[in-house]
Amino acid sequence: MLLDAADSQLVLVDYQTRLLPAIHEAPLVLANAVRLARMAQVFRVPVFGTEQNPEKLGGNDAALRALCQKTLGKMSFSAVDAGLLDCLRPAARPASGNARSLPKHLQKAAPSQTPERNTVVIAGCEAHVCLLQTVLELIEQEIDVWVVTDACGSRTERNRDAAFDRLAGAGAELITTEMVAFEWLRTADHPAFREVHALIK
Repeated sequence: MLLDAADSQLVLVDYQTRLLPAIHEAPLVLANAVRLARMAQVFRVPVFGTEQNPEKLGGNDAALRALCQKTLGKMSFSAVDAGLLDCLRPAARPASGNARSLPKHLQKAAPSQTPERNTVVIAGCEAHVCLLQTVLELIEQEIDVWVVTDACGSRTERNRDAAFDRLAGAGAELITTEMVAFEWLRTADHPAFREVHALIK
C-alpha cells in the first residue's frame, strides 16, 4: 500500500525551542519536519502541530509553526487527549432548514466541508513519549498511521529506536521523508515533481 496525498493529513509533534537542543540529531530531525510541512503545502495536505507544555518548553520552531494550519497546546503526552481528533475528523455542519423541513430525526447530517482523510503521516519529539502515545491512540481510533522516522527524535538513540520497534509492532507504517515525497508524487510527470524534488535534494 502506498501513501495517497488526497487521503493524508500531517501531524508534527513538539518541535519546541527548549526541547530540540537535547534531541539526538536535532538539526536533521527539524529539517526533515520542515520539508514534510512544505511538501504538504504543495499537495494541499492539512498540517497540524502540537506543543507540549509550551510555557516551560517554548513554542515550536517558528518556521515550522508558520507552516501549520493549527497548533495545539497540550499537557497530556498524547495529542489525542488534547483534541487532535477534532482537527483530523472535523464535525459535520449542522443541517439547516426551516419549519417546513423534515423532522430532525429524518434529516441526514450535512457532510463536512472537506472530505474525510483517514491517513495520518506523523513525526515528532520525543519519539518514545509524546509521539508514541499519540500514535498508539490514533491506531486505537482506526486511523492509518505512517511514522516518518528521519523526522523523529528522542534524547537518546536507544529510546528513539525502541519507540520505532513498538510502533511497528502496533501496526504503524515506518517510512522516511523521501518515501513520503515520492509516494505523494507517484510519477515524474506530476506537475509538482520539480518543486518537491528541490525540497529533498
